[in-house]
Amino acid sequence: MTCRQENAGVYAPVHRHMKDASECTRPKLISLVMPAYNEQGTLRVAFDRLEDVFAGSPYEWELVLVNDGSSDDTLLEATTYRSRAFRMVVVDLSRHFGKEAALSAGLRSASGDAVIPMDADLQDPPELVLEMISRWAKGAEVVIARRSDRGSDLWTKRFSAALFYRAFNMMSDVAIPENVGDFRLMDRSVVDAINGLPENRRFMKGLFAWAGFRTEEIDYVRPSRASGATKFNTFRLVNLAIEGVTSFSTAPLRLVTYLGVSVAIAAMAYGCYIALRTLIYGVELPGYASIVSLLAFLSGLQLLGLGIVGEYVGRSYMESKSRPPYVIRGIFRSDAG
Repeated sequence: MTCRQENAGVYAPVHRHMKDASECTRPKLISLVMPAYNEQGTLRVAFDRLEDVFAGSPYEWELVLVNDGSSDDTLLEATTYRSRAFRMVVVDLSRHFGKEAALSAGLRSASGDAVIPMDADLQDPPELVLEMISRWAKGAEVVIARRSDRGSDLWTKRFSAALFYRAFNMMSDVAIPENVGDFRLMDRSVVDAINGLPENRRFMKGLFAWAGFRTEEIDYVRPSRASGATKFNTFRLVNLAIEGVTSFSTAPLRLVTYLGVSVAIAAMAYGCYIALRTLIYGVELPGYASIVSLLAFLSGLQLLGLGIVGEYVGRSYMESKSRPPYVIRGIFRSDAG
């Protein structure tokens, strides 16, 4: 089995799902999309688990691993691995673009009849893939894995995740299922629909939910990481939450409008009160502390409003440049055997 590099480009080729007479006889191809950023220590364990799961399966298997600008030997580990059960497609990005961009690159490079994004840290159990495929074979176009128990996560992460899902679903017309990540099975028609979207700044959980299609859920217990530590810190999670809200809702802009109207009405009412009080009781000694506090409060509201408007303006500015979400340095392929 040899490993060869293809020409690099901005996007990997978009594979169209062509239906012909041979489709009825050939085995279905299942593609797993695995973004990886400094996952050298977990890849071999993940590959061995996949070998065990795929052994004796009637399907053909493809693992699309996206090296998201790793600084360790993730790329070397992936390109030198020789699988017995699945063929390997390694997409090497030119730098670290982030998980959302890496996932987009993997979806564009996957050629399977069904595509399953999953993490390299084995918190997405490979054994659940077979049950997803069983649901897909019975007619489901999307099979999502819902975490019934997040005991492996810190309480702060569980609390912030629950808060985000509730706030997002209140503001957005597209509801994201709670405790559902990127781990899911999608039919080729779903993947083609997502790949065809023109936007470059992508919040993938929202796009998956926006696409719709016939969806079923599978509950599972999320295990701990196989090794290493998560690459998402609090700052990145907050940025991802802001990205998601501004991608799918204009409710924050409306909220600022309502808040401005409320403050204006309150200011007018207070002005009328001061005028009547002055007419009745005369002028009192000014309260400098209350004036300073009121000015600080109103200034904070103005800065908040400018910040929210700036998020939307900045997003429009970045989209107007039409820059791709990622750049591919090269693609390496190896066959099973």
